[in-house]
Amino acid sequence: MRFERFIALRYLLTRGNHAFISVISWVSVLGVALGVAALIVVLGVMNGFSNELRDKILGVNAHIVVTSLEGVIRDYDHLTEKAAAVSGVVGAMPFVYSEVMLSTSMGVKGVVLRGIDPAAAHGVITLSRDLIMGDVQDLVDDPAGRGIFVGSELAGRLGVRVGSEVNLLSPAGQRSAAGFAPSVETFVVRGVFRTGMYEYDSSLAYLTIPAAQSVLGFRGDLVTGLEVRLRDVDAAPRVAQELERTLGGFPLQVRTWMEMNQNLFAALKLEKAAMFVILVMIVLVGSFSIITTLVMLVMEKTRDIAILASMGAGPKRIARIFIFLGTIIGAVGTSLGFAIGLLLCFLLQRYQFIQLPMDVYYLDHLPVLLQWTDMAIIALAAMGMCFLATLYPARQASRLQPAEALRYE
Repeated sequence: MRFERFIALRYLLTRGNHAFISVISWVSVLGVALGVAALIVVLGVMNGFSNELRDKILGVNAHIVVTSLEGVIRDYDHLTEKAAAVSGVVGAMPFVYSEVMLSTSMGVKGVVLRGIDPAAAHGVITLSRDLIMGDVQDLVDDPAGRGIFVGSELAGRLGVRVGSEVNLLSPAGQRSAAGFAPSVETFVVRGVFRTGMYEYDSSLAYLTIPAAQSVLGFRGDLVTGLEVRLRDVDAAPRVAQELERTLGGFPLQVRTWMEMNQNLFAALKLEKAAMFVILVMIVLVGSFSIITTLVMLVMEKTRDIAILASMGAGPKRIARIFIFLGTIIGAVGTSLGFAIGLLLCFLLQRYQFIQLPMDVYYLDHLPVLLQWTDMAIIALAAMGMCFLATLYPARQASRLQPAEALRYE
């Protein structure tokens, strides 16, 4: 073991009359550890929240949506085939979108109505995976063509289950001499789904495209747009440009999931950055305690430093003693913080003992996702601050003059 490291470890593990300094050293270790653990847990939760939210949004919605400035799309079968042939696309289907009212004897609720092609839905959205009652094929096999799927929260609010009837009111369902008049039709619940997002589970319903066209009063075989699913969600901007060229552009409008949820994910990114800065302050506090520890140690060990200097230890070697000591404190604190942080993240991920109210948050539990880039940044930031904290005390120790230090000894 090198001379500097040997002395540094002796000072760190000192006992007897200088045990107080050892206690302060371990308090510094604990301060760094708590800061690092807090950073790991919070960034893991922020990453998990963003990732889980993205997956749930992209499970219900497609990665790219093609709509028309004219309001509806004709000849959508041809456009769907062209969209599905674009490189990077794994699925495409037409859809009908509108806002309607559902009512039962238990109450009334405004919902988002989506007409889908059940045969193509499994390749574009996660409806078949989200269903907790019924099957996607039940929507096709409904004898009267009046089957409907509703979210679990919506089913609870309206007091319905599979086989129950609901009344669907469309504000513009029938054309009359005075314009469009509301229409009311009865549908049978054929399935209940749960996405894990309160917003969707409480206000979303699915029909087949023909049923949606009928209840909305479409004149002809028209749809609202096309939904496209990609192999790589991050390639959405590039594939969107290719779709625009392939489908012919105006009046068609191509939008990616990033554009449609830009404000939400920008806010989450900003919140993650803000939390990182705030929690780095905790590590900074731990590094300041290292400065305190080393300054006190320099004051306590003035005679020892003078003796070492008089025996031939140069200023650089004396400075390295305290740099090693502070670095050891930082390394032990960072390692302990990683152990605590990773353990907490594992427990959160495994047991999900922190539940969130779904009517307030998007999710019902606290998700965790650890990214090794974040782990590396945390380790480098913690060790960097701990190293910088050693420079001032080490410089002060190296400037001590043996004669002055031993004058009154």
